[in-house]
Amino acid sequence: MKFFTATAVLFGATVSLVSAAPIEHRFMRRAVDPSLVPEFGIQPGQNPTGTGDCDGSLNANVDAGHAVNNPSVPVSFPDDNSKASQLTRMQAALVTLQNLNGPGVGCPAASTTFLAQQEAIQNGPDTPAPAPPPPAAPPAPQGGGGGGNGGGNGGGVDPNLVPDLGHQAGVNPTGTGDCDGAVNGPDGNPIKIPCSCPPDRDAFIQAVSANVAAGHAVNNPGISVSFPTGDSKEDQLARIQTSLVTLQNLQGPGVGCPAAATTLLAQQAAIQNS
Repeated sequence: MKFFTATAVLFGATVSLVSAAPIEHRFMRRAVDPSLVPEFGIQPGQNPTGTGDCDGSLNANVDAGHAVNNPSVPVSFPDDNSKASQLTRMQAALVTLQNLNGPGVGCPAASTTFLAQQEAIQNGPDTPAPAPPPPAAPPAPQGGGGGGNGGGNGGGVDPNLVPDLGHQAGVNPTGTGDCDGAVNGPDGNPIKIPCSCPPDRDAFIQAVSANVAAGHAVNNPGISVSFPTGDSKEDQLARIQTSLVTLQNLQGPGVGCPAAATTLLAQQAAIQNS
């Protein structure tokens, strides 16, 4: 499916890089079909950074099954034309874009038309997938059964296990709708975020609970979520990832609060490095 007329230089270079890799590489599965890679929808070169860091990223992420620069974020690239698969491919492109140079360090979605394409897919007709979807996430404990009460939305998440967002909304408003985020930019100053971000904790726990109950982001069904209750590094990272997905899809597909509105990425990095 083609979404917008634009250049696809990044992912065209990607295919040639990956196809040249040794076939015996034990992680190599396939190069993605370039005709299925969403186009950026915008020409490069407007205020260019000159980094040129995109080549090879999508195929590397698909081969690894996760973002190589942010391993807790899973990536897949199904090749059928169902709505779920189109949304999964779009999510893989967004994950690649936003993690080009490290966890959460890359290009913003606003540098492409990906979110508009995502919304168009979500609002368009569906085509059944040729194979059943992956197994749903295991159900979380229900309220009253081991202390789990996820804010009344049926997900049963334990509020004590929901990561703290680490920041309050409305800090240092500029008067134009922007406020200081929880993360500093390269200039050492706080990254600007919508003053409504992040949500209050009760509302956030309710949103997490709803997503966990559904097994996917309610407002972006192509993204699966889980909320394991163990203390392992993998379980903690899964909870952080579910929190990030919830945060970034609060009002719709890709419509929510940026990660910079919270300390979630710093918490994620601390867990990964522990």
